[in-house]
Amino acid sequence: MTQLSTFHVGAYLFGVEVSLVQEIVRLPSITPVPLAPPEIAGLINLRGEVLTAVDLRVRLGMHPAPSTQDQVNVVVRLDDEPVSLLVDEIDGVMALDRVPFESTPSTVPERVRELLVGAYTLPDRLLLALDVREVLRIEDARVA
Repeated sequence: MTQLSTFHVGAYLFGVEVSLVQEIVRLPSITPVPLAPPEIAGLINLRGEVLTAVDLRVRLGMHPAPSTQDQVNVVVRLDDEPVSLLVDEIDGVMALDRVPFESTPSTVPERVRELLVGAYTLPDRLLLALDVREVLRIEDARVA
């Protein structure tokens, strides 16, 4: 059985493995980083630890969230490094027992598909399993 922490970004429902999620927080301030790629929303201070905040809307090729919308920080820890993924809304934890994933439908844009492990077809919607390592690898390639 696989457990995914799920959240919304735009019209999509995404999930990441619960084991990668350190915590979920709302933080009011993000410090912009001059000359950073557009996907990098800035830096956040989480109890004295400075984390890079990645705007998943921009990473996925969407418009940034309106300034009036409070985004949520999904803090993931990969290779012992915490990173904040900015998402629109938290959904919850889903326990799924169908592995392997289905292939991602062609109706999902290419920029989104390249960041996925696969998809689950739920009774009322599609759950896209996000590959956090791939999201961060793309970030590293653009920063370099």
